Amino acid sequence: MLQVILVTFAILLIVVVAMAIGVIFGRDAIKGSCGGISNIDGLESACDFCSEPCEKRKQLLAIRDSDSNNMKA
Repeated sequence: MLQVILVTFAILLIVVVAMAIGVIFGRDAIKGSCGGISNIDGLESACDFCSEPCEKRKQLLAIRDSDSNNMKA
């Protein structure tokens, strides 16, 4: 039983180290999507790094606004 736990821990440790090495050599920062929680109605943005919505988000907001205006008419 202890052997299984140690092997599992070693495998997870190897995976974490490999991911860290990939990030270090890839020079890409780990970042969020800046759109996941913002897709909830009533929230404009939940990401502090996005100064303004991306083009895809702007299109989604425009479609949603036009749909809500069409429903009112």
